[in-house]
Amino acid sequence: MESKVAEALGLKYEPVAIIWSDEKPEDAAQFKEGRWGCVMWMLALAAKGKTAVFDRKTFGCPGGAVGLGFGNQYENFIGGLKGFCYFLSTGFESWDKGKDLLKELKELPKDRLEKIWKGERYKKSPEIVRKFVENLPIIDVPTKYVVFKPLSKVINEEPVVVVFIANPHQISALIIMANYDRETNDNVVVRMGAGCHQIGIFAYAEQSRAILGLTDLDARLNIRKQLGDNIFTFAVPYKMFKEMEENVEGSFLEIGTWIKLLEFLE
Repeated sequence: MESKVAEALGLKYEPVAIIWSDEKPEDAAQFKEGRWGCVMWMLALAAKGKTAVFDRKTFGCPGGAVGLGFGNQYENFIGGLKGFCYFLSTGFESWDKGKDLLKELKELPKDRLEKIWKGERYKKSPEIVRKFVENLPIIDVPTKYVVFKPLSKVINEEPVVVVFIANPHQISALIIMANYDRETNDNVVVRMGAGCHQIGIFAYAEQSRAILGLTDLDARLNIRKQLGDNIFTFAVPYKMFKEMEENVEGSFLEIGTWIKLLEFLE
């Protein structure tokens, strides 16, 4: 599947199709069962031409499982959902049970142990984290696998979401394109969450709005070596993607200011 939008934007990386499937692609990259990994690493692989696959035992981390659509895996975090609430906020050091739980995790790398102990502090309190989780559009996808595939390799499949990886100039053009044929101007939203939430469950939940993502600091740190610093994700439900594709011809992407900005793309 080719993309007129991607071609007009002069993207450095391929758009990535997120596909729900009961068939496992051949030669796909996959995390080992029980091993930690960042879903965004797999997005980077797909953006560079390789297919990646996840299932309910190979999702990398609990947050990644939630983002991909494998249910509420925060319940399986260290210390359960309550443990996750402390992890994302004030850390296990502020939890009366936290020290005892950490004694069981000595095999973890030092930096991960420190993060659990001190907390990520992305939310002010465990109580606010619990509300954050309650408001996530958590789902259990109806298929065995979630597949990340370069859009050019999609032939007889229908993606759920198409993810563009773009620099600020290109993101600006995508925002305009998402609103180009709409009477409203709120057709792109930003939701605070993990990088995998922003390409996964948040985008799954939308029928006609795009999600601007990669505002997750950990995700940015995790993929900066693969994709660089000057990028964001732009996740588009497939129905909206087709609409945008149909609107390239005759749009601003063919003339004027955008053509001049193309000269300055990395």
